[in-house]
Amino acid sequence: MASSYFSDLQGFVAHLERQGELKRVRIEVDPELEMTEIATRVVRQQGPALLFERVKGADFPAVMNLFGSERRIELALGRHPAEIGEDLVRLVESINPPSLGKLWKQRASLLELLNMRAVRARGVAPVQEVVEEPDLGRLPILKCWPQDGGRFFTFPLVLTTHPVTGGRNLGIYRMHVYDARTTGMHWQIQKGGRFHYWQAEQLGRPIEVAVALGGHPALMLAAAVALPENVDEVAFAGLLRRKPYPLTSARTLSMAVPADAEFVLEGVVPPNERRIEGPFGDHFGYYSRQAPFPVFHIRKITRRRNAIYPATVVGKPPQEDKYIGDATQEMVGPLIRLLRPEVVALWAYFEAGFHNLLAVSVKVRYRREAIKTGLALLGESQLSLTKCVILVDADVNPRDFNAVLAAIARNFDPERDLTIIPRAPLDTLDFSSFRMHLGSKMILDATSPVEEDSLPGEQGDVAPSSAVSLRLGELDPRIRDWRLVGDVLLAVRVSGRPPAADYQPVSGGREVCEKIVQVGLPAGVKIVAVVSDDVELNDPVSLLWGIFTRFDPARDVIFSHSELRGVWPVYRGPMGIDATFKDGYPDPLEMPEEVKERVSRRWGEYFRG
Repeated sequence: MASSYFSDLQGFVAHLERQGELKRVRIEVDPELEMTEIATRVVRQQGPALLFERVKGADFPAVMNLFGSERRIELALGRHPAEIGEDLVRLVESINPPSLGKLWKQRASLLELLNMRAVRARGVAPVQEVVEEPDLGRLPILKCWPQDGGRFFTFPLVLTTHPVTGGRNLGIYRMHVYDARTTGMHWQIQKGGRFHYWQAEQLGRPIEVAVALGGHPALMLAAAVALPENVDEVAFAGLLRRKPYPLTSARTLSMAVPADAEFVLEGVVPPNERRIEGPFGDHFGYYSRQAPFPVFHIRKITRRRNAIYPATVVGKPPQEDKYIGDATQEMVGPLIRLLRPEVVALWAYFEAGFHNLLAVSVKVRYRREAIKTGLALLGESQLSLTKCVILVDADVNPRDFNAVLAAIARNFDPERDLTIIPRAPLDTLDFSSFRMHLGSKMILDATSPVEEDSLPGEQGDVAPSSAVSLRLGELDPRIRDWRLVGDVLLAVRVSGRPPAADYQPVSGGREVCEKIVQVGLPAGVKIVAVVSDDVELNDPVSLLWGIFTRFDPARDVIFSHSELRGVWPVYRGPMGIDATFKDGYPDPLEMPEEVKERVSRRWGEYFRG
């Protein structure tokens, strides 16, 4: 049981150190870029959590990469996150409808459900040992990437209450530091904090906000979980830690705050006040654009005497958020079965920034049920921001992309199985449509068709792979190389920039894609993806990232044959995707060479002693 080993972040840090899962960095490091480069390398080496004891210009140590491995996630929760998800499903099923037999069988889980609440802490809360005026300059706040608009809080737990109902929300929202007592508040669409602020703005009121830094790791993970809008994340943290979560009254606000946090920033966000926020590197692997966002005015800071500042890095995958995101979907993903019994499992791919690619296995019980399920999922909470949904049969593992491709090879016919939805809401960070919050979506049905759905398909010319290689090599001089993945996905890399230059758009990426879908391809090839030359075709993470973050379905999907029958679009042939880097896209994240060289030179010093 997790709480038997530790009760807060500092206890968790000590526990990780005892388990050999934490390294101390005792020399001085720079929060501007250097710490990002160190943490990014350690994550990709599947290394330990990092405690930076001396951060340049700061009065407090910083801890990073707390959750950057499956083992540390399990240490934080005391069990595998998948066990939590299945327990939650069994618990709900036992009380719906209730019976004495079901309730008795699940009695242990029902008792644990009593932990899903918050309680008032007794005495002086650890987070209020020191109460002081705001001075954000003392904190080891990171600047992660060279084009970032400044320093920003990367792991803030932002607490709000609904101005009418009083319901609580805890979420992680980026906070751009403007000065010693003012930050931005990056409340994205479809987020609980944004809904609370929207309601306060309708009433013409400021909204009180408390930002906790640290706390029990269950609280930090609960803040990242995409729970239904009216479910309390603080109470959910109590369920995760198997003990009600302790809160204490804020010093200047009319709300309760986590008693065991390291810091709490108390303040307000006024209505109708906006300030330019960003740009900042984000978890899609690019710089999100500057845009006006609400402003957080800090009134007071409370903290522990020997507080630790928690931080993380988001950027081109993989990063620490891979493990956090995978854990959270393992905890709450199974709950979708309670709303959609036909769903067997689903999986959002970290390689594509989670929101860009979702695979769903479905029990198809009647004709076209799968597409009904895909449309329904695009209306569910955070899933509503998904860009590409691939539906597969119940016996296909949605986490296995090769198995998903095999399902596409068996079953996908674009005339019958492709649905494009234009002008739909998208994640705030998605740039592929060139319009914030708005773009298109794609549902690809690769479930086995029932008899009535079968279409008389035309096989087309079958060409051996060697012939394809010859044709592609001669087709266009911009084609550099290609890879056939699972005999289904043909990934083609085209030139787009000189090796030593900044990223440039590919000239005629769409033209290359149109040429390829017109040539004779092997019968099994269902998808052709044209990517830019920064994508590594033999690296599965790079390949999925390079495809699914760089195209808008309504604009960039191409077929050898398409027509309109009334308003019904009909597509035939391989589906081409122009996933090249386009003019107007934000830059991918890259660390300057001088920072990489400095970190390489000092690598042995960081972990000495």
